[in-house]
Amino acid sequence: MPWKEWSPMEERMKFITRIIEGEAMTELCREFGISRKTGYKIWDRYQNSGLEALTDRSRRPVHYANQLPKQVEQFIVRLKQEKPNWGARKILELLIRRYPDIRPPARSTVHVVLDRHGLVKRKGRRHKNKATGTPLSLATQPNDLWCADYKGEFMLANRRYCYPLTITDQASRFLLACEALESTKEQFAFTIFENVFKQYGLPNAIRTDNGVPFASPNALFNLSKLSVWWLRLDIDIERIKPGNPQQNGRHERMHRTLKQEATRPSGQNILQQQAKFDHFMEEYNSERPHEALAMKCPGEVYVSSRRPYEGLSDLEYPFHDRTIMVTHCGRICIGKNKINLSQVFSGQAVGVKEVDDGIWLVSFMKYDLGYFDLEGKRFEPLEKPFGLKL
Repeated sequence: MPWKEWSPMEERMKFITRIIEGEAMTELCREFGISRKTGYKIWDRYQNSGLEALTDRSRRPVHYANQLPKQVEQFIVRLKQEKPNWGARKILELLIRRYPDIRPPARSTVHVVLDRHGLVKRKGRRHKNKATGTPLSLATQPNDLWCADYKGEFMLANRRYCYPLTITDQASRFLLACEALESTKEQFAFTIFENVFKQYGLPNAIRTDNGVPFASPNALFNLSKLSVWWLRLDIDIERIKPGNPQQNGRHERMHRTLKQEATRPSGQNILQQQAKFDHFMEEYNSERPHEALAMKCPGEVYVSSRRPYEGLSDLEYPFHDRTIMVTHCGRICIGKNKINLSQVFSGQAVGVKEVDDGIWLVSFMKYDLGYFDLEGKRFEPLEKPFGLKL
């Protein structure tokens, strides 16, 4: 009996259930019309992944959090619609009774499914978190929006590579920083941005691409420690779509001028190259007229921000049950329970509050990040963080 094309999940469920009941693998494979290799593969997948093993597995090397088989998710949603006052705990219990031989998802996963379908009461409206970029603003005044990027690396005369980090104000075209760095490591970017913040104040938003150190492709919501720091300073984050540098067109145009006038020929070493960048910045800001500015120089248009850089203030969560400091390894510790969050939040205070029986919500500043339950000790991130543009 081959797999039914219209419902492979049901066939796999029957197959696994009968193995659990003690039937021999060889006889079952013969009855279902599959090889023993395929039978053992399905069994191994079930033992390793539980419920997820019953779905068709994509060849794409991407994992989506909170994703359940379609039939199970539909059952959870339908039950919630029938029993609007039931929480994740009761729905999970019924799921276990209906499918006793299948490893159930965590309660927090059930809660995220309900939240994804709009069946959980939450304050405010969730904003979309597009993986391909964010909504982009149009700056009309200085410091509405800064743009940052690394101009493509190039080799110095001493055969060492230089990675220029540049920061511009979009409205005035003012070049805030052009630093010759030896790598794109996050620690160097922190120093440069802190110096610029001290000198010019804070912008309302910063626009970058999706590369390191502005973003972390494998971190929660693609955040990095640098972008988390910006959020702490109340700076909005904007990201262009991958492969669309024209969305940062003004900054890219400055890079073309920078390449022509300050890298050909390159300096002998980093110090000489920085001297060339300093000369370029002075000329670009104070001497070179700009057509888009009615032939004014950027330095004649730009003014420092009214938001001074004063470091970070302590985070408080008066409407949460407790405030917890994320550990160096990115965990939330409640008693002896340790829940993995993300290392990008290490050293940051987050708020947690119980929103359902055994279900806890984790928030960072004004952003809701996801849920966990102490029983499963598993953090389930929201698909799109509340209020976060990323």
